[in-house]
Order: sequence, then structure tokens, then C-alpha cells
Amino acid sequence: MNINLREYLQQNHNKLTWKQKINITFEIVRALYFIHNENAIHRDLHSGNILYSQLNSQWCISDLGFCGPADKPSKCIYGNLPYIAPEIINGKEYTFKSDIYSIAMLMWEISSQQPPFINYEHDYNLAMNIIKGIRPKIVPGIPVEYKELMEQCWDADPSKRPDINTLWNKIQEMNLYYQSMTSESEIHNNLEFSEANNLVNSINSRLSTSKIHQFENLPEQRNATEGIVFNIYCFYYLNK
Repeated sequence: MNINLREYLQQNHNKLTWKQKINITFEIVRALYFIHNENAIHRDLHSGNILYSQLNSQWCISDLGFCGPADKPSKCIYGNLPYIAPEIINGKEYTFKSDIYSIAMLMWEISSQQPPFINYEHDYNLAMNIIKGIRPKIVPGIPVEYKELMEQCWDADPSKRPDINTLWNKIQEMNLYYQSMTSESEIHNNLEFSEANNLVNSINSRLSTSKIHQFENLPEQRNATEGIVFNIYCFYYLNK
């Protein structure tokens, strides 16, 4: 029986170590490595189409090349908004680097064990925040090398994101290091995310699948400064 990444993370909430999280990321990047080396772009990577086979304990990527319904308007985009690269939201063409951005969102989801932008509706406001460089808040205890790689992958400028070969080499090296650790020496990620867990369990299914989006009059995408990110998060939590 297969379950998707989102379901797997919910079932194993507060149980996964960084050794396991990095290995999951490694397997997903490996799957994308093979896709990109076939000169193919996925276009709709999110945790709902990353599947785990409980039979052989392997991760794979599904829905390759599905670009949405046949009757999708030409100026619309199809996907799960938190995982869509800012340049795609802005109407640019899909590239290999837009898949790399989606990988960054998956890396964050694996690190936090909750979907990115879980508190946001998938609407114009979220699209605008993504364009302005807002990204999910880094979770405590994340390994520095994992954090830095994730931030490179979600850069607003596609040219500054690593290509699949660079990403594959870095995550391979990271995974090799963590898999060589003994259980005693490994740092477990048992931080409490009780509030986040309740949010995940109550999330509406319409926020966890791909759909058609249309946004107009958006500014050019950019990276946010630390101050801007802090102010937006403070504003959000003060107005919850």
C-alpha cells in the first residue's frame, strides 16, 4: 500500500529523526534527478504526489507531466500554490529550476512535518507574499547545511538555485554523513509541535491538492529581507 508524503509525516509526527528526514529528502531528490536527466520537468511537485511504498520502503514521484485539466484557461497556472515557484506565479514558463523551488518547499515540510503556509488560504494574498519573498519560518534545531541548501533552492532568482546535479551531490554527501551516525550519536528531532499537529489534522482537503490559479498585476518576484519577514509573521500572529 502506498501513502503520500503528507500522510506519512502526519502518521510519524514527532517520531522522525534528522537521520530519517534527510534520507527521505535524499530519496525524493534522487527521483527528481532521474526525471531531470531524462530532460523532463515535473511541474507540479508537492507532498500529495510524493509516494511511499510500504512494500519495498521506497519513495517515488507520481503525476509526472500532468499540467492540469484540458480545459484550463491559457493564462492560468495549475498546481498547489505553496509549492509553485514565484516566477511561475508571475506567468513565466516552467523550467528545471521551478522544480528545484518545489523541492525546497518539500524540504521545509519534511523538516517541520507540516505543510508550508498552513495558516494561509491559497489565494491572491498568499501569491503576493510568495512574490515578495516570504517563505515558511525555519524550524528550531534544523541542521545548518540542510537549512542553507533549502534556502538556496527557494531563492526568488531561479539562476541562483542549484541545478539538479549540484543539489543531488550536496544531499548525497549530507545523507552519507547522517546515515553513518550511530543511534547514540544522532540528535533526535523530538521538538513539540502540538499546535502545528492540530492544524495539520484539521486542514481542509481543498488546501492539500492542486488546482487552477489565475493572478494578475503582480510585481516582479524578489527575496524578502529578514526585517520584512519578521514583521509579516508578527502581524499574522498578532491578528490570529
